[in-house]
Amino acid sequence: MMSLEKLVRPNIWSLAPYSSARDEYSGHEAHVFLDANENPYGAPLNRYPDPLQRKLKERIAQVKDVPADHIFLGNGSDEAIDLLYRCFCEPRQDNVVAIEPTYGMYKVCADINDVEYRPVLLDEHFQIKAASLLAACDEHTKLIWICSPNNPTGNDIEREEVLKVIQGFKGLVVVDEAYSDFSRLRPLRLDIQQHPNLVVLNTMSKAWASAAIRLGMAFASPEIIAVFNKVKYPYNVNLLTQEQATKMLSDPFEIDRKVQLILQQRTQMIEAFRLLPICQQVYPTDANFFLVRVTDAQAIYDYLVERGIIVRNRTRVTLCNNCLRITVGTRSENDELLGALRQYK
Repeated sequence: MMSLEKLVRPNIWSLAPYSSARDEYSGHEAHVFLDANENPYGAPLNRYPDPLQRKLKERIAQVKDVPADHIFLGNGSDEAIDLLYRCFCEPRQDNVVAIEPTYGMYKVCADINDVEYRPVLLDEHFQIKAASLLAACDEHTKLIWICSPNNPTGNDIEREEVLKVIQGFKGLVVVDEAYSDFSRLRPLRLDIQQHPNLVVLNTMSKAWASAAIRLGMAFASPEIIAVFNKVKYPYNVNLLTQEQATKMLSDPFEIDRKVQLILQQRTQMIEAFRLLPICQQVYPTDANFFLVRVTDAQAIYDYLVERGIIVRNRTRVTLCNNCLRITVGTRSENDELLGALRQYK
């Protein structure tokens, strides 16, 4: 790995971060707060939240088996994605490499930050070759993006190839594990201490059934986490989100039970889809959704919208012509979708 100082944008490396009122007394107990110009009435929402979410990180550390100082929390994973560009990529100079197709926010954030985005096509099995990704890099490549399980394809990316990328690249490799709770592969977040150039993303939006609270996670070395904390807005995760996340994390076994229900429904859905006349191919999946090639994706999508059923039409995405992405819902939702498709002509 290249030294962190060389990876970080020079202005970010020398940045003196904003010091919030809640940072300055860190490490001391306090009970009278007259420092932040807050309204003294209306507790607890009258007070600014912990800017570093310390208690929540301690709970996440227990559940995710990652040390608390290796955790960054943000307003959804999208905040961490944007911070990676803002911290490490010099606009109009640096570039990033990503698998294609994949989650669209990697490119959107590249465009917003004026950073060149270099997509590398997956093969016919939606897999990568490490050599192809590394060949797309040059001395200005700062990040490589790998989503596994991938969105919209649903499959795990072969671990050996991912490790070859991590070991062969001098910049940061970002592995987005938003859907890892539905996969049987060992999460790469458990190996971040072995790979100083690895950043792993995760979220409360998928398996943890908390998309509305907008809480994303990044797991990385304490040195990379410190760079994120320099640049993030002081109170980026609000108190209500921190409290709800703590509540959800209090019962991980219930989440595991619901994940198993989703996986059972996924198996049944895929079997049922293969019997539909519109179905041409269901692709292997390790997520809570699957990609299916159909006879006419746009017409079928429009038909379902008229019946109040929303799926994702991915036909305009590279390698996904005439494909729909289907999220696994409740049994009744899945049955309603299948019932409508059986009537489609």
